[in-house]
Amino acid sequence: MGIAERKEREKEARRGEILEAAEKVFFEKGLNQATMDEIAAEAELGKSTLYLYYRSKEDLYLAVMMRGSEVMFRLFMEATSTGEPTLKLIRNLGDAYYEFFKKHRNYFRMYYFFESPDLHTQVSDEMKAACFRNDEKIWGLVIGLIRKAIAEKVFRDDIDPQQTAVILWANANGLMRQMDRMEPYWRDAMKIDLDATLRRANTFVLQGMMTDKAKKQFAGLFE
Repeated sequence: MGIAERKEREKEARRGEILEAAEKVFFEKGLNQATMDEIAAEAELGKSTLYLYYRSKEDLYLAVMMRGSEVMFRLFMEATSTGEPTLKLIRNLGDAYYEFFKKHRNYFRMYYFFESPDLHTQVSDEMKAACFRNDEKIWGLVIGLIRKAIAEKVFRDDIDPQQTAVILWANANGLMRQMDRMEPYWRDAMKIDLDATLRRANTFVLQGMMTDKAKKQFAGLFE
């Protein structure tokens, strides 16, 4: 192994140590309460070393969030590699997103960052570009399946694939955020099972996009 290669491996190993430490601190305290001093202490590094790898606390936060995105993407890939009909794969995506929410709640909560525009000014252009590339990969998978469903005449040809992807995401994401923040209220005060509501909402959205022929063909999928 050459000197340059060894240094690069050491750098990546150090980056991994920083991310592990940052993930622990962010999960425990959140972005606002966590400090770079605490992360440096957890990583057993000087704070100045953190800034050699990440320009701001917000950049480091997003780097951890992208680890969650990779977990989500792997779940999506598994859900859409079953060889089943395209409509079932799209439904599998919704199930995979819900699995991500249930098993990786801390990663899911990191996406609340995007609801606070005042924090975005601290994010470097490089990190914004990395996040965009990461999002493109996930959106590309979803949009590609929707285009395939349209080509197979499972979805109507008057729907826009990108808009449809956003609709599917917004429907599921909105209900999961209610589960995350207000589930006791909906369960105890309103007597509503949000888990069942999510499944029902996903069915409504999918059926609204399907052709009449597909509704008959895949009627059993929604029973």
